[in-house]
Parts: sequence; C-alpha cells; structure tokens
Amino acid sequence: MSDSVIAVPTPATPLATLLTSAPRAPRLAEYHGALTPQELDAPAAETAALAEGAAVYDLGWMRRVAVRGEDRFRWLSGMVTNTVKDLGPNAGAWNLVLNAQGRIQGDVTVWREGHEPLHQEHEAAAGDSSLILEIAADQYERLLAHLERFIIMDDVELVPLGQEPGAEETALGLSGPQADEVLERMGLPTLSEPMTCTRVEWNGLDLRIFRGYGALVPHYELWTPVAGVIRLWRTFTTAGAVRVGSASLEAFRIAEGIPSFGIDMVERDLPQETSQMRALHFSKGCYLGQEIVERIRSRGSVHRHLRQLELVGPVPETGTELMLDGAAAGAITSAAELKLAAGSRVFALGMMRGEAEARNEALTYTAGAATGTARILAAPPNLVS
Repeated sequence: MSDSVIAVPTPATPLATLLTSAPRAPRLAEYHGALTPQELDAPAAETAALAEGAAVYDLGWMRRVAVRGEDRFRWLSGMVTNTVKDLGPNAGAWNLVLNAQGRIQGDVTVWREGHEPLHQEHEAAAGDSSLILEIAADQYERLLAHLERFIIMDDVELVPLGQEPGAEETALGLSGPQADEVLERMGLPTLSEPMTCTRVEWNGLDLRIFRGYGALVPHYELWTPVAGVIRLWRTFTTAGAVRVGSASLEAFRIAEGIPSFGIDMVERDLPQETSQMRALHFSKGCYLGQEIVERIRSRGSVHRHLRQLELVGPVPETGTELMLDGAAAGAITSAAELKLAAGSRVFALGMMRGEAEARNEALTYTAGAATGTARILAAPPNLVS
C-alpha cells in the first residue's frame, strides 16, 4: 500500500474570509501562504495610492511568535544575523536565519516590546520585555521547526501568538507617503523612525502599531483582534486610504527592490549574495552560520549579487536569463509591471554575475517571441511623476 500525500487547502486570512461574504466579494489569490484579496481597485489607482497617497491592505498572512524564558536574548542572538541584545525598547530588526554552512533558511523580523533599559547584566533582569518574531505564513512551520532544533539546554520557549480561540489576531498594512496623515485622522499615533513600534487602545481595540522598512515610502502594520478587523478596515478607507490587493503589493515590492524569501532569496544563497546588508550585524558575536559570513567579509567577496533592474520590454518569467555580449550575465528572480500615471514601467530583481555588474552595460533578455533590455539601478527609482 503506497503512501499518499493529503493536500491541505490554503487558508484564507481573517479579512479575506469576512470580505468574501460581502455582496461584491473580491477574488482571492495565494500570497505568502494564505488566500488574500488579489485586486480591490483598478491597478493604476492601487499603484497611485502606494506611490503617492495611502494604501490599506491585508497582512493576515503574517504570524507572530513570542520568545520566552530567561535565556531568550542570548539564545535568539545566536540564531539570527542581526542584533537582538542591543535592540532598544519598542524597536525591531530584520534578520536572516542561516544554517551552519551560512546558507539562508528564511527571514524573520525580531521586535523587542517593552520599556526596560538596555544592556542588562543578567537576562532575568529584563523582566517582562517581550521578544517577538514576525514570520510569513509560508515560512512559519519550517522556520519554527528549524529554531526548535537548537533549543537544547536553554530556558527558551517559542509560543505562537494570536491563535487561541476567542483571542485570534490579524494584521492590516498601511503604506504610502500620506500614511501618517491617515493615522492622524483616525486618532492613531505615527512613528517617525522605521523599525519602531507602539501599543495603543483605539475604540475599544488593543492595537499594536509597527513601522517597518521602506525604500520609497513609509510602511506600517497594525495588529488587531480579529473581531475588530472589519471596523479598522472601514475606518482606514473613510480616513482616505485606498484598498489595495496583493498583485499591486507584489509589483510595488519589486519596484522598491525588497527581496522575498523563496523567490529572490532561496536556500542555496549566502547572505552577501542578496545585497541585504541591513540584515547583518558584524559585531554582535557568534550566531549560526556567522563563520561563513565573517569569512566572506574579511577575506574576499562573492561572485554574484541580487540587484534591482528596470526593464524596457515585456515582463519576463522567473528564471529568464539576462545576456551580455551573447553570454549569460544573470537571471531574473521576480519581475512586474507597475502602472503609473505617467505610463507603465517594468521592474525586476535579478541575481547578477560580478563581471556584468562591473561593466554596468545594457543587458538583453527574451520573453516568448519578444526581446527586451535591462539596466541595473544604482538606487530605488523615482515613481512620482
């Protein structure tokens, strides 16, 4: 009798579940391991909100995990690539998770919620300071299993949050240059610095507000009890935010040059190959895979890098080769067309060979029967007409 694999249906986010019961239910699509609205307005209107206004969207595919126990700071610092012990109160850092060979296993954001002073001599003195991991749903089970394997003699426990019956939580995102104005209209606090967070009671809801990294515009996420997500969603729109689906979010992510694990960064990649130096801390001490990272930094370099590109031509598929003088110079990892007021533009991320980077010349590619050209961007593009 042969073993059979039972397919597990992709779950819908709490917001998607509620919206599909409405008379004009949006089409859902899988995004980061969950079903979420794919499109909620015209693509050009969604892009305009992200680039020039304020956009609200579903983040129900995010998961939160508390790291508890007296050894939590020391243990977690040894598992991720960025700082943990030196995180300020209500601050966060984006991290890569590596294996012993320095290969990327996934990415997490670490948040320290609380107001205790830094540099406690003993971890127990950190009191109730919370260490929280944010993980995308499509990485959640695999990364938790990876981390659990390294809790050996440590007083550490990984506790999923917001999944208890009656206490479920979910998140909404708010992005765009006018995001602060929308929050102010709603009577919510704004955050002046990226990678900071706060907590507030709003209309009877206990909200956690986080400001993440953004290459072009501010990005907020608001965690709310599931029971309040529709009320929060509707209030965002009355305050001036445009509802945006996952298709526009994905296109804007590529235009910002922010890589996604499993697409632009995969398990064979080394951290420096991704060009994401904001995820690395070189003086924090030892962590899993640190020897390889340090060896690359001190003794040499890698021979390829993930770079942002702007294309002239059709949108290529993932894996499309980029050519220079008839030879392979790299490959597309993700690409999308961004509909803007001044016209559509095509952006991509690609893993480029060192010699192609050094020459910095126009590249060519083929998509179906059509051809196009690509150039490496030195900085994120200006999207405002």
